[in-house]
Amino acid sequence: MSPDEELMTALYTEHYAVLLSFILRYVRDRHRAEDLVQETLLRAWKHIDHLDTETGRTRSYLLTIARNVVTNAWRAEQRRPHLVADENAVNSVPEADNVDQMVEGWLVAEALGRLSGEHQDVVRAMYFEGQSVADTARKLAIPEGTVKSRAYYAVRALRAVFEEMGVLR
Repeated sequence: MSPDEELMTALYTEHYAVLLSFILRYVRDRHRAEDLVQETLLRAWKHIDHLDTETGRTRSYLLTIARNVVTNAWRAEQRRPHLVADENAVNSVPEADNVDQMVEGWLVAEALGRLSGEHQDVVRAMYFEGQSVADTARKLAIPEGTVKSRAYYAVRALRAVFEEMGVLR
């Protein structure tokens, strides 16, 4: 075993319990605290050349490293999103916005605005209200053939308007 390994083994056996006790004051989860002790000892090992083996200084050095490790862990925890188990809190979160639907609605409204009033009436009745050709004819007081004709030309005009707007290719 190398001198560094012997020193780390000695540090572990002499200071593990003290480091664990120190970290458990700040971290309630024992497994997490044990991980932080391991991180502390790992950092000490990486900087073993800074370690002063004089009595009292080693423990002070390790406790300083432990404090930094706990602080870093706390900061990292604060940056992570927290899972919420409270059903009321989850239900109170607003739903995702419907920007795509809003834009599509605006595009359709803009395109419809470019049609003639007669074509708009037929498109609204048949495609938005879901009325049949016969119902649309009764509602608008025009023959069914005229409804079919206006619907056909309105759809073609909408396609041209959408292409003009850059929505369709």
